[in-house]
Amino acid sequence: MGLFTRLYDITLRWSRHPDAARYLGALSFAESSFFPVPPDVMLMPMSLAKPERAMRFATITTLASVAGGMAGYAIGYFGLDLIAPLIQEGGRWASAYSKASHWFQAWGFWAILIAGFSPIPYKVFTIAAGALSMAFVPFVLASAVGRGARFFLVARLLAWGGASMEQRIRQYIERIGWALVGLGVVAYLLIRA
Repeated sequence: MGLFTRLYDITLRWSRHPDAARYLGALSFAESSFFPVPPDVMLMPMSLAKPERAMRFATITTLASVAGGMAGYAIGYFGLDLIAPLIQEGGRWASAYSKASHWFQAWGFWAILIAGFSPIPYKVFTIAAGALSMAFVPFVLASAVGRGARFFLVARLLAWGGASMEQRIRQYIERIGWALVGLGVVAYLLIRA
């Protein structure tokens, strides 16, 4: 049994926990403002484990992610001076923050909308939006549309696939896992470039 197969089985067990929806909401909130793990790691197995509740899970993820995005916005708006040293010392975070700032200056609303699907962590966009004083209502709307589109798409596809999708994913999880690691490395290199 490979590394990703073991992780996949553990995640599926967690997704069936009675409090899994609460954990999903907390993870979604935290990821949008300060935590590095995306909520997809729970949304996906939860949608596979209980396909009839997938849209509910996508709703929880979206609402909590938008609320977390508002917290990230507040961090950028009110606390940029406090976190600026962390961004500068963080190397890759400084590059990502700089890139997100340039995107805001060029595209504003559309930068947040697209950020829901970008390889740059969403928290970088939320903090940058606050630091650059992006209009709050368009920020929230773009967050809801961008993040919602992503999470509902993921949940719908996995719910549609159901148990057979779960078996197919398990069959190829090692290849999928290593491919995602490779994509992460490529995204990291692109961000640093």
